[in-house]
Amino acid sequence: MNRAAEQPEPNPLREGLSARAVPQPCTIVIFGATGDLTQRKLIPALYNLAADGDLPPAVAIVGFARREKSDDEFRTELEEATRKFSRQAVRDEIWKTFAQSIFYHQSEFEDEAGYKTLAKRLDEIDEECGTRGNRLFYFAAAPDQFEPILKHLKAAGLNETCKGSWARVIVEKPFGTDLASARELNRIVRHSFSEEQTYRIDHFLGKETAQNILVLRFANAIFAPLWNTHYIDHVQITAAETLGVETRAGYYERAGALRDMVQNHLLQLLCLIAMEPPIDLSADSIRDEKVKVVRSLRRFAQSEIAANVVRGQYAQGAIDGKPVAGYRKEPKVKSDSQTETFVALRLYIDDWRWADVPIYMRVGKRLPKSATEISIHFKKAPAVLFNKNLSDQNVLVIRIQPDEGISLRIHAKVPGTSFRVEPVKMDFHYGTSFGKASPEAYERLLLDAMSGDATLFARRDEVEEAWAFIDVIESAWSAKKDAPGLFPYPAGSWGPDEADDLLARDGRAWRRL
Repeated sequence: MNRAAEQPEPNPLREGLSARAVPQPCTIVIFGATGDLTQRKLIPALYNLAADGDLPPAVAIVGFARREKSDDEFRTELEEATRKFSRQAVRDEIWKTFAQSIFYHQSEFEDEAGYKTLAKRLDEIDEECGTRGNRLFYFAAAPDQFEPILKHLKAAGLNETCKGSWARVIVEKPFGTDLASARELNRIVRHSFSEEQTYRIDHFLGKETAQNILVLRFANAIFAPLWNTHYIDHVQITAAETLGVETRAGYYERAGALRDMVQNHLLQLLCLIAMEPPIDLSADSIRDEKVKVVRSLRRFAQSEIAANVVRGQYAQGAIDGKPVAGYRKEPKVKSDSQTETFVALRLYIDDWRWADVPIYMRVGKRLPKSATEISIHFKKAPAVLFNKNLSDQNVLVIRIQPDEGISLRIHAKVPGTSFRVEPVKMDFHYGTSFGKASPEAYERLLLDAMSGDATLFARRDEVEEAWAFIDVIESAWSAKKDAPGLFPYPAGSWGPDEADDLLARDGRAWRRL
């Protein structure tokens, strides 16, 4: 990594066919630098970018945290973590160069003096590393620390920049716990950083297949004409985990599956599937169309929640043949907890394209398999000729994780003298088709933030509209009278029977993963 103070001006576009802006030299300041997110995701992502030659020629990383330690101690800790969590093996010569641009700054989040000394140190790093006064502040701390961090960044003048440089802030989820708190957090952020400077991260949008949804839809003429209520029977979105709450019980007891996954990840995927073509590929053009989808979601009356939303909680069971405890037996979970670990929903988008097409979502912990996918189920062909005895529909499956790829189920004749028709699958895998591993989500998102490309980050109105939809469901669940039930399901199953009934009442069934 070149640490010279003078760096050549970057070209506005990458070489080749890409029109993506080049990431710029900068200093990345990570608040909460000794936490799991930094060690498991952020530093390994930055190392992989450096190893692949994708980082700008001048990047510095400053960890900001409470514990006392030297730069060298911090670098050693991060090396151990990177060797454990990196998607590619750590090469000593690359790490040695990469580590020289890592620094540690000890301070309490509430200590104003710590930010003044940070400002001075960042100026020194600019001179030493050639980062040109560009600053990327990453909030990997708890949400209750956002306000003091933002306040002190502003007081130290770190939210402002000199001519030709920039300052941006990346905010991790959860971005609020309801509409009121999201609006308040937006207000707090806006007091220090403009909307153009604010990047609300959702790592699902950094996954290669999620990004490919728009290409699949709008670059392939075979799908574009079929993407509407005339040809699509229904859509399913599933995010399944074999894991339980692990060490996150404190957070999960306050959040639950609806807030933790549906409000952000699943609704983001739905927006990509359902949005109209944007006028161009600029960040705001794409996000304008996504916001329209959330605004078009049919709002439930409180009396309609039980018929359209199922919540469950895992009980004792087995995963891969090994017994596991129920949620209420997990450490730091209340013995009478009403927190949902599973949610299934039936949604409708009230616009011309999706009128009366049901969207089924489910997300859960302690399910038999860890996988996230979207399946588009097309309407059956007329029941004549070959379709008289066929029960299967054509299904387009977009695998978000693992084994990223796309498959299409069609019908074909079985070889032989009889005219027997069976479903077959056309399958595309990223790993084998392109001969290289897909980058981790955080790699793409960090590069985009360094480039000033907010396409894959949530905008303020998008976040607030999503919470407005979720709040109605949460309100029904917390009602003292006629609140929908919390249904138990054995760990290792696909959720409560009521989730199957949600589709069965419509003559449909969940796709087997």
